[in-house]
Amino acid sequence: MAKLYFYFASMNAGKSAHLLQADFNYRERGMATMLWTAALDSRSEGMVRSRIGLESEAHRFDAATDLWAEVSAAHALGKLDCVLVDEAQFLTEEQVWQLARLADEAGIPVLCYGLRTDFQGALFPGSAVLLGIADALVELKAVCHCGRKATMNLRVDESGVAVRQGRQTEIGGNDRYIALCRKHFTEAMRG
Repeated sequence: MAKLYFYFASMNAGKSAHLLQADFNYRERGMATMLWTAALDSRSEGMVRSRIGLESEAHRFDAATDLWAEVSAAHALGKLDCVLVDEAQFLTEEQVWQLARLADEAGIPVLCYGLRTDFQGALFPGSAVLLGIADALVELKAVCHCGRKATMNLRVDESGVAVRQGRQTEIGGNDRYIALCRKHFTEAMRG
């Protein structure tokens, strides 16, 4: 029975590297996969990229993408053994349900990777639905500078000062975000 998986973590926990390793494992066994990443992340250019240098081409989704239709059409042309989605926090509620339908009705395992919370500690819409309906939840670990598990994403400005307000989504990497434990995140947000 196929399942919907949600692998979640803070920034810099190796989510994309984990996704690419899972993709490699399927393909090494002669199985077909389909990778997706968020079109919103202009840095990706249609690629899933990890900080350690791994990368692979991927389809891009935005809020208007019908994942059920797109994946079903590809599956009809040649059996897909797994669908892997990077930046899953940017999925809409409807898209998460489409992915669940792929697992339930098409029998395709779906592995989603993304952030659980934003820079203010609030759930992303896609992550909230995945946390609610995924068959399996797997937390990947990042490490705070103090050695504790990093669970929060602190957004910083060009000077490294914590940003407390703004849009939920602002694309960036190590230049804009720091993975911290809750204690150090709270301290930084208090100023």
